[in-house]
Amino acid sequence: MTKKTALITGSTSGIGRATAQLFAKNDIRLVLCGRRKERLELLKNELSTYTEVTTLTFDIRNREEVNVAISSIPEDFSRIDILINNAGNAHGMETFDQARIDDWEAMLDINVKGLLYVTKAILPEMINNNSGQIINIGSTAGKEVYPKGNVYCASKYAVDAINKAMRIDLNPYSGIRVGAINPGLVETEFSDVRFKGDRERAKKVYQGFSPLQATDIAEIIHFAITRPAHVNIADLVVMPTAQASSTIINKIT
Repeated sequence: MTKKTALITGSTSGIGRATAQLFAKNDIRLVLCGRRKERLELLKNELSTYTEVTTLTFDIRNREEVNVAISSIPEDFSRIDILINNAGNAHGMETFDQARIDDWEAMLDINVKGLLYVTKAILPEMINNNSGQIINIGSTAGKEVYPKGNVYCASKYAVDAINKAMRIDLNPYSGIRVGAINPGLVETEFSDVRFKGDRERAKKVYQGFSPLQATDIAEIIHFAITRPAHVNIADLVVMPTAQASSTIINKIT
């Protein structure tokens, strides 16, 4: 593919970081986004060996910060060909009656509103060029609700609906593709964040089977963005072989 520019949210860890690394090695120019400036700079230094890289430090939950950051993209990177809406997380895992409203708001603000803010800021240029690709990172939690998943699942169901709505509403622009990748259990910092730093509890999520790795999802994302222009990976679900559903996992005890 000719050299393109990709903007990746949540690029300092997990799937976002792995995707940035793979894109860089395939000569894709990068706009790396995140809240942790030090991590962004380290990643920029690492990947600048392979491609041109710039960084944007902002909180995806803050609409004004998003708009200011996107408007400050250097001219050389200003045409975004690929948007990877990767930023997202889970907070807490309690029953509906025991869950904290602060956790609910954090998930809705990041997983739903943040995705909307970034896409809305990037989209006018894609429409103007009638060219671009949006990959929304969803979850199997957006395909089925599981016990104690409540609002996290709701946020990922929203991503699923937004992905479909984007694809319908942007269909008149024949050069724009919209699709989603929905992973099951991926071994990243996800569970550390969900369990608020309880590393032992987080480790148990991935014990007894071989979970997906961030690189597995990065390779699928790269596959999606390198398909011919007439091919769109609209909605893909990927799970580790041991996982049959959100609640059925073949673990060796």
